[in-house]
Amino acid sequence: MKKLLFFLMVLSAPFIYAQDKLPVVYLPENLTIHFISPEPIQYVDISTKELLGDLPLKNVLRLKLRDSLKSFTGSVVTVAGEKFIAQYRLLPGYPGVPTEIDIVPEDMRPLDISGIGLSQNQLKSLALSLIAKSTGKHMEKVKAFGIKGRLNHVYTVGDYIFLDISYHNKTNLKYDIADFRFKVDDKKVTKAANNQSVEIKPEFVLFSPPAFSKNYRNIFVFKKMTFPGNKVLHAELSEKQLSGRIVTLSISYQDILDADTLPN
Repeated sequence: MKKLLFFLMVLSAPFIYAQDKLPVVYLPENLTIHFISPEPIQYVDISTKELLGDLPLKNVLRLKLRDSLKSFTGSVVTVAGEKFIAQYRLLPGYPGVPTEIDIVPEDMRPLDISGIGLSQNQLKSLALSLIAKSTGKHMEKVKAFGIKGRLNHVYTVGDYIFLDISYHNKTNLKYDIADFRFKVDDKKVTKAANNQSVEIKPEFVLFSPPAFSKNYRNIFVFKKMTFPGNKVLHAELSEKQLSGRIVTLSISYQDILDADTLPN
């Protein structure tokens, strides 16, 4: 029996040591703490039923003690984002301790999950670097209802395609954006044939402005796509008004093939 107890103590020693090395967060009675993640939270584990937790926002974990709890001795909370995992040791606290905890790089360990792709933060960082570039010479353009649309650039990073699209409003009427849709359609549609349209959703959109008066530019990110030469990708910008202006920009598969490669 003594040998078994000693063996169990040896096995548990690394775990106890690991817990002691975790960053400590104090949880006061009758207060709520918030863990703020730099990227969307994908997974949370709380090592005790003494705590209540939820995700009020995609990157915020909220924790508090159960109302009926008379004593709290401590717990370990694990938070995983798209590219990291972090653990914290929770201990009983007192009023006045911080209640907003930023999950910082020093507390993170990287996750190497094949196939997960780039995180939202990484996509945003790349998109911001692209929109800082000059629009240069357009690849495609369209004019309708006093609105000029342009495909400025196409970039690829790994399995992602970045579309740099801008619009210029030559009229004095503000353009209230109702929707921005992307569809793969047949290049030529005859009356006898049914148009087969497939809508695709961006993985990430840099900006979400409700309207623009003169100029609008945005970066749209898609997972790698392929479509045959008899198809075309349409970027359709529509206005809110009943007789709203719809501007459709056509993007050929050759435009996708001619994309510039960015370093990841």
